Amino acid sequence: MVEEMCSSPQLDKVTVFFYNPNIHPRKEYEIRKEENKRFCEDLGIEFVDCDYDSENWYSRMKGMEFDPERGKRCTACFDMRMERAALYAHEHGYHAIATTNATSRWKDAKQVDDSGYRAAARYDGLQYWCQDWQTDEMTLRKYEISAKERFYKQEYCGCSYSLRDSNDWRKANGIPNIKIGGDVAGLGDRYFSNPLVDAAEESQDVVDEFFEQANEIAAVSGNDVVKRKEAIQVYKDRRKNEKDDGVVNGLNNW
Repeated sequence: MVEEMCSSPQLDKVTVFFYNPNIHPRKEYEIRKEENKRFCEDLGIEFVDCDYDSENWYSRMKGMEFDPERGKRCTACFDMRMERAALYAHEHGYHAIATTNATSRWKDAKQVDDSGYRAAARYDGLQYWCQDWQTDEMTLRKYEISAKERFYKQEYCGCSYSLRDSNDWRKANGIPNIKIGGDVAGLGDRYFSNPLVDAAEESQDVVDEFFEQANEIAAVSGNDVVKRKEAIQVYKDRRKNEKDDGVVNGLNNW
C-alpha cells in the first residue's frame, strides 16, 4: 500500500503516522514500530511516532472485552486511531488520510473504510483515500515486499483481547501459544520468506472460515468465559487445516 501511494501521481507526499495504542504487550508494539520505521527509511519517507496511550485505549474499549473480531470493539479501535490520524493531518496541512488496516483480508474493508470516512469528515478539506487494497494482485505484492524485507510475521491482530482469544483457540487445537519476538514463532515462520505461501495464509477461504466460526462462538457464549471455552472445544475437530495434517496455513498470518 505504501509503495503504491509513493508511486501515485495523485499524491505529493506520503507520511507514515504510527498510532497503535491497541498493540499489546509493549514488546510486540516496539517490534512492529521498528519494522515500520525501517521500511520508511528504505523508501525515504517521513515516519511519525505517536503516543502509546494504552490506558486511553482500554478505557475506550471498556464493555467490549469479549466482542469478536470485526465486532463493535474493532470499530471503536479503528475510530480511535483514525481520529488521531485525521487530527494530525489537519494540524499539519495534509489533505488525505488512509490506513494499512484496509489491506488485510482479516479486516472488514467496509468497517475500516467507514472509520476513515468518519474521521476525515471532522475537518474541512480532508478526505479519506479509499482503494481496493484486498485484490489478489495487491495481496501478493504485499507479501512479495514482506518477503524481500524479511518482515516480522505477527501471529495475531494486536490487542490483548486478540492475543487472549488466539491463544484460547490454539490451546483447543493443541497448537503452541503465540510467541512475542525472538527468531522462533509459536507456529510457522517468524519472518516472511515465501510470497506464495504467505499469500495463501490470507486466502479468502481461510479468512471466511475463521470468521464464520468466531461469530458462531461469540453468538453462543457472549461475555461468559466458561461458555466461550466450551464453544471453542466444539470447533477443535472441525477445522479444515488440522494440525495433524501438518498444514498451518491461515493460523498465524494477520
